[in-house]
Amino acid sequence: MRVAQELQDGNVVNLGIGIPSLCSQFVPEGRTIFYHSESGVLNYGPMAEEGREDQDLINASGQFLAPVQGMSFFDSGAAFAMIRGGHIDVTVLGALQVSSKGDLANWMIPSRGIGNVGGAMDLAVGAKKVIVSMEHIDREGNPKIVDKCTFPLTCPTCVDMIVTDIAVISVQNDGLVLHETAPGWSVADVQAETDAKLIIFGDGGVVSAGQSFLEDLNCDDLEINNGIDLK
Repeated sequence: MRVAQELQDGNVVNLGIGIPSLCSQFVPEGRTIFYHSESGVLNYGPMAEEGREDQDLINASGQFLAPVQGMSFFDSGAAFAMIRGGHIDVTVLGALQVSSKGDLANWMIPSRGIGNVGGAMDLAVGAKKVIVSMEHIDREGNPKIVDKCTFPLTCPTCVDMIVTDIAVISVQNDGLVLHETAPGWSVADVQAETDAKLIIFGDGGVVSAGQSFLEDLNCDDLEINNGIDLK
């Protein structure tokens, strides 16, 4: 999973619900990440193996966690104090839309009229780096990377990087910069699936990654962000 490569040794990381929560399964070997959850846990391991689940060890997605040495527990108030106090190095969140300015919308689809912003607004403001991990288009074929968000915002100008199933994009002052494409995808292909105008990295130095960024995931089975399907 491409986004896991962005998590550096020693980072304190909060993973959002759905696709982002799977990052812990793909971190390069030998890299120590301290995972944080709003449910009140710090320094948990990967997802628990089937048959070894502990009902008392879950993350904010409701997934069972594997215990590790040094794991600590606290109440939700302390968990959010860590977020709001600027102690989270990286958060990886899902999204409904991301704008060309890095605005994030990930809590409500207006046509459905339901949604709950949850802790995403705190993470979007409090984390030092915000990465969005999502599919590039929704199930109706609409681009999720847009010039301007039409869904209610979670937070304006907060996103630093977008990693989708076909591209890696950074958010810069002058717009969205395309750095990588998935195998078999050209720059033109990615732009055709993107509403916002993309800036080509360097002198056309976009690289094709070694594997599809989300190839290991069965995204059809994921319910992201408190039950809202972000696809």
